[in-house]
Amino acid sequence: MNYLEALSRRYSVKKFNNEIIPQETLHNILESGKLSASSLGLQPYKIIVVESEEMKQKLIPAFYNPSQISTCSHLIVIISKKTIGESYIQGYFNHISEVRDVPLENLDLFKNSINQHINRQNNDEIFNWAEKQSYIVLANLMYAAAIENIDTCPMEGFRQDLIEEILNIDPETEKVTVTLALGYRSEEDHFQHMKKVRKPNEKLFKFI
Repeated sequence: MNYLEALSRRYSVKKFNNEIIPQETLHNILESGKLSASSLGLQPYKIIVVESEEMKQKLIPAFYNPSQISTCSHLIVIISKKTIGESYIQGYFNHISEVRDVPLENLDLFKNSINQHINRQNNDEIFNWAEKQSYIVLANLMYAAAIENIDTCPMEGFRQDLIEEILNIDPETEKVTVTLALGYRSEEDHFQHMKKVRKPNEKLFKFI
């Protein structure tokens, strides 16, 4: 399946069939999120993968439309950082030094530039920026899943406070941005037979 076929087949599944995604396939999809473009390389987010049936059941009451959670194989929860501290940035540069085998002092110019940029932002600006990065991750996860012939449904309709409580998320430092259910579409989901509706090219694209 080429990428246009995969994207044409994709839709936001309303009901999955409870079949479990193979671990290798799940790994490939998650790697696409890991490899997503990230401003300054800071990846100001984390990804929780809910795979146990017990945890999915606990999360069902947190969603306004629970049919996807109760039938999906896995639920991905993308959490954005509200603040970026010096320790987080230092950890990032320690990792660069280790992966690229570069002395830390050789990275000082880059690190100072990032620190100055982050320090110019208030917490609201930092969080807004982090959320935008999280949606890049979401798009890559959905695209990779489509290529792997795995169905998805991105969801923002949930009770923030309840998810934070269940997943033990500190609301002072981070926030759930969006979730993504993964699995295989149910034969009972009639939405799969509907034609995809998108703007015609002349209304969407402008060539100048």
